[in-house]
Amino acid sequence: QVQLVESGGGLVRGGDSLRLSCQASDRTFTEYTVAWFRQAPGKEREFVAALAWTSGGTSVNDSLKDRVTISRDYVRSQVFLQMNNLKPEDTAVYYCAVGRRASMWSQDRDEYDDWGQGTQVTVSS
Repeated sequence: QVQLVESGGGLVRGGDSLRLSCQASDRTFTEYTVAWFRQAPGKEREFVAALAWTSGGTSVNDSLKDRVTISRDYVRSQVFLQMNNLKPEDTAVYYCAVGRRASMWSQDRDEYDDWGQGTQVTVSS
């Protein structure tokens, strides 16, 4: 099991940017796919973006493509989620997850094996 730690959440204003980080406890994502999901109060957990660690290939939820980028620091084994022009509807707990058999196109939460505790992002209007 991979222990994941998210960081970078907080309270921001609409229009601001934020960068979330995901760190694996053993400092390696090996051949996994790493993804970000988010869950707003009373809503289902939603796919945000994914990155295939070996190839570096990425995918982003179509509804967020103009505002969200996923990237990595290969040396430090970190995955980042850059979010720009934040809106109140982006308010949610953001989770990092790894999937041993998932591809960068995997958007179903059931395809991911290990999850972090989440980091809260709150966007005020």
